[in-house]
Amino acid sequence: MPINITMPALSPTMEEGNLAKWLVKEGDKVGPGDVIAEIETDKATMEVEAVDEGTVAKIVVPAGTEGVKVNALIAILAGEGEDAAAAAKADGAAPKAEAPKEEKKTEAAPAPKVDAAPPPAAAPVAPAASGAPAKSGDRPFSSPLARRIAKEAGIDLSGVTGSGPHGRVVKKDVEAAISGGGAKPAAAAPASAAAPAPAAAKPMSDDAVLKLFEQGSYELVPHDGMRKTIAKRLLEAKTTVPHFYLTIDCELDALLALRAQINTASPMIKTEKGDVPAYKLSVNDMIIKAMALALRDVPEANVSWTDANMVKHKHSDVGVAVSIPGGLITPIIRKAEQKTLSTISNEMKDLAKRARDRKLKPEEYQGGTTAVSNLGMFGVKDFAAIINPPHATILAVGAGEERAVVRKGEIKIATIMSVTLSTDHRAVDGALGAELAQAFKRHIENPMGMLV
Repeated sequence: MPINITMPALSPTMEEGNLAKWLVKEGDKVGPGDVIAEIETDKATMEVEAVDEGTVAKIVVPAGTEGVKVNALIAILAGEGEDAAAAAKADGAAPKAEAPKEEKKTEAAPAPKVDAAPPPAAAPVAPAASGAPAKSGDRPFSSPLARRIAKEAGIDLSGVTGSGPHGRVVKKDVEAAISGGGAKPAAAAPASAAAPAPAAAKPMSDDAVLKLFEQGSYELVPHDGMRKTIAKRLLEAKTTVPHFYLTIDCELDALLALRAQINTASPMIKTEKGDVPAYKLSVNDMIIKAMALALRDVPEANVSWTDANMVKHKHSDVGVAVSIPGGLITPIIRKAEQKTLSTISNEMKDLAKRARDRKLKPEEYQGGTTAVSNLGMFGVKDFAAIINPPHATILAVGAGEERAVVRKGEIKIATIMSVTLSTDHRAVDGALGAELAQAFKRHIENPMGMLV
């Protein structure tokens, strides 16, 4: 009987993916382990292998289809000795696979509709611009000062014609309405005005945002899966995790000198490109190691929060933020506290390259116990990073720069790097976070200990 091939769940959190490419065509014979397709998730492109033997009878979801739901039918396989054409016709579930495609189209439709049909989008704002009364529950498009003056004068702004940009009601419009007596009093408004209050706290709708800009002065770029996931996770993290921030300065001179010495001593190895160093340490490699050792030294901070338990980790699995086209991803150096600096350096280079090519496996970027985000190479002095759950900490690393420092009453020049530790205050409170920051500083300023 026909064998259904469905959209696989390539990670525990995956709900849908893009069917990027078919590597087989109808009529091809496949066996267990044969790569048949490439699936794009929000973070990576992964290969899908066949688990059964047979002939590809029908490809239900064509290559390039976006938003295919997990477990949706994507192809039909005819078993051994079975007629492929008959298998394709006999399977009644085939039409169901079209649902993900239709669903995606329906979801994507509103974006072009905003640009193509502006009149309906403009409807909520039109009353303020034209002077016509606003519908019950509509909030007039007006400046804060105009609203305050109107409130004090008992004026209903829905009856005021706006002369500001895009029909916005401004101070002079309210004053003109008061002096001319042409505006409606606001006495009858309390019952209807009370309803919109909760809506004021909601984000602006797409239509409301686009109305603020001149038509033709922008283009609409639909969000891809990665950007949607990043937005969802960051919003959830920032609004549900109580962030606490600690900033500390670290002297880098000893670390920079040791790094130069280690890189100079690197043996050369032969490659297709000629002789190259076996390793080349970056400052970021040494920061990863220092953070891993700090968590080893302060194990109470190497935790994750759940409503029922404190998850205490046995190793320092350090995620490192890597910028890729369309977003960022945090590949993880596992058991970083046990690895040498050269191992961390080479492993990080490999992970970063495959991250940019979207070739990471889910286990290479999911989980972890902490993270490091380094913007020092862009000249950023200091910043605060958003925690990436289930982590309880993230270290934001600024640029190393020469600063004046005072030692024994004398002004000296030292290379200083500011780092900010963000902690989940439910799991790592202020004193514990400070202890972790101090441990990190100690390893950075005494880097020889990272070689032991």
